[in-house]
Amino acid sequence: MSLSTAFHIFVRQSLREGGIPFKVRLEQPNRETIAAMLEAERIAGDPSVRGYNDLDALFADLEQ
Repeated sequence: MSLSTAFHIFVRQSLREGGIPFKVRLEQPNRETIAAMLEAERIAGDPSVRGYNDLDALFADLEQ
């Protein structure tokens, strides 16, 4: 579907609905997700945590 076709479908549906044909909302993460995001930021900024650029090295360390 081209962008032009998608736009025309959107406009027609908007006119039929009398507004935007879908809910416009910003999903807010729950507490568990926020905690996981904060933990990930902490881990990413911790120089003592080893990072991996090679899957083989990661799997080798996991097997130990």
